[in-house]
Amino acid sequence: MKLTFHPGSAVSLTALSLALGAVLPAAAQETLEDAPKIEETILVTSTARAAAAMEQAAKTPGGTDVIPYEEFADRFLVSMRDTLGFSPGVYTQPRYGQEVRISIRGSGISRGFHMRGLTLLQDGAPINLADDNGDFQELEPIFFDHLEVYRGANALRFGSGTLGGAVNGVTPTGETAPGVYVRADVGSFETYRGLVSAGVARGKLDAWGAVSADTSHGDRDHVRRDSVRFQGNLGYQVTDAVSTRFYLSLNDIDQELPGALTLSDALNNPKKGNFAGDQARDVKSVRVQNQTRIMLGEGELALGVFLNDKDLYHPIFQVLDYSSQDRGIWARYDWERGPFALTVGAEAREGETDAKRYVNLNGRSGALTFQADQEAWTANVYAEGRYSVTDKLTLIAGAIYAEGEREQQLNFNNGAPTDVFGTASFDEFSPKFGLLYDLSPEIQLYANYSRSAEFPGFSEVAQVASFVPVDAQTAWTAEIGTRGRAGIAAWDVSLYSADIDGEMLQFTVGPDIPASTFNAGKTIHRGIEAGLDLEFTDWLTLRQVYQYSDFRFDGDAQYGDNALPVVPEHVYRAELRFTQDRFTIAPNLEWVPEGAWADYTNTTQTDGYTLLGVTGSYQATGNIALFLDARNLAGEKAAGDISAVITAAPASAIYYPVERRAVFGGIRARF
Repeated sequence: MKLTFHPGSAVSLTALSLALGAVLPAAAQETLEDAPKIEETILVTSTARAAAAMEQAAKTPGGTDVIPYEEFADRFLVSMRDTLGFSPGVYTQPRYGQEVRISIRGSGISRGFHMRGLTLLQDGAPINLADDNGDFQELEPIFFDHLEVYRGANALRFGSGTLGGAVNGVTPTGETAPGVYVRADVGSFETYRGLVSAGVARGKLDAWGAVSADTSHGDRDHVRRDSVRFQGNLGYQVTDAVSTRFYLSLNDIDQELPGALTLSDALNNPKKGNFAGDQARDVKSVRVQNQTRIMLGEGELALGVFLNDKDLYHPIFQVLDYSSQDRGIWARYDWERGPFALTVGAEAREGETDAKRYVNLNGRSGALTFQADQEAWTANVYAEGRYSVTDKLTLIAGAIYAEGEREQQLNFNNGAPTDVFGTASFDEFSPKFGLLYDLSPEIQLYANYSRSAEFPGFSEVAQVASFVPVDAQTAWTAEIGTRGRAGIAAWDVSLYSADIDGEMLQFTVGPDIPASTFNAGKTIHRGIEAGLDLEFTDWLTLRQVYQYSDFRFDGDAQYGDNALPVVPEHVYRAELRFTQDRFTIAPNLEWVPEGAWADYTNTTQTDGYTLLGVTGSYQATGNIALFLDARNLAGEKAAGDISAVITAAPASAIYYPVERRAVFGGIRARF
């Protein structure tokens, strides 16, 4: 059957030639129809919503990716890495358990905990707190119908104006996942996971819900995790032009923290963990949201409202006990007539946090040491216009204006001055210009030039009792790329260069400034986000992603033109998929030729590594399938993620080892 390419409607893949070790000027997007499917034994039975998301992504003049459930159905879904690992430009590196670093174009690379620089959404509603910080553990990948990745300023339609962009996880509905679906996983380190979901559609009403439970001792000491999660939604077609859907998300997540290791321990004793203080991160959260869509002639208006309630119990150097409630509204109007198209949107979020800290008594709360009331709000308005000059050329222009404020009323600080009020406000305007050119029905070229702005959160501005002067991080990014299909090859490749002003990094500015995070002067982030998919036959496909990252200071007074730490220069992943009758087997590798720098002075660089694995599945019956996921088969020992320091020393405990050898398997069934 002849393959048909719809620009942007595919899984983006990147390439480095294995034989030559050189970058291939190509990347891949494969139509959903070409992706391997076992429709009876995966979470969703309809690909309509993912296909619609791909068509929307095709209208973007820059790096985008839509990842359908089929792409990760055979994987044991420990973390977001297992869904995003083959998305070009998305750097995902495990730290431990479900904790993973997620960075796009170097977003938040100085943050050794939680997440910054990305907008995370579930079903279109942000899960970031009102100060833009977030915990990606609340996005449970086992629930998703598909994920949408919009890199950099291409995420404008989600109200995101950050350097990294946005990731939106979309859950199924009663129409896309009817019936009962069951999945059970078991594997190394006493790991067990179960999922039960059910969907139903009756006339104008449909409903879907799922419960998952997970437990594991993990591949390091003191890294046990336990979680129970629920996702559900209820939709109603009010009229032919009006539909509404309510969403409910519940999370109960307990995660022990093993801490970072010295480089020697990461290489020689990666199982080692830290028991001191019984450090942990326990999250209990409830999210409720509604989304209503109204057809208005040649346009569609989407309206959303959401409420997030979250409790964080976090024994580390002290016990952090934070209770927060965030609420927000958003609206987006899409209109199209002839050669013209327009998107206009707005979003507003506000939240309050009761922040308490206690003496850590081996994981329990001792005497109160700190209490503050924190309030934050972030709001934006944005617009993007499109004009098709010809059948082949489309011009795009847009902008986002954002405002934000952070306030903290300090009520208790362990004997230090109290009743201290701190406040910081921000506002930024970020324009965007782009073009799309259809070289042929199956090949597309794109380019854009855009500004981004990222506001600091409480972790940055409230580092001491009173606020510290951390400004917004801004950047101008130029991007060119192509996506398409020709013969056996499908590709998607982007080249970008970002000139950043005031990048938020964790280094000492001066001995008299009591803060660990400050704005750097000028920094540069340049890179290649590429993917290549080669379909040799209908039973043999090679999937590849390659990421080149050149992040560095630009004439800094202290660090000159040194490379920024944390992200290695080259990362390559590949998967060779064989499909025959009922069997599928896919050996895979991850190759990092040279490790990342560990410090800003560029005195210590980690070694490269190669990880080998394999996934596979067997269609036992029409509605039952077995699957296997084996990782790090060679037992490679290496330092994966890093928490950057100014100058690393042998005693610096800043390294997280790569995942140890592990085997997981399970069963999927649909009734």
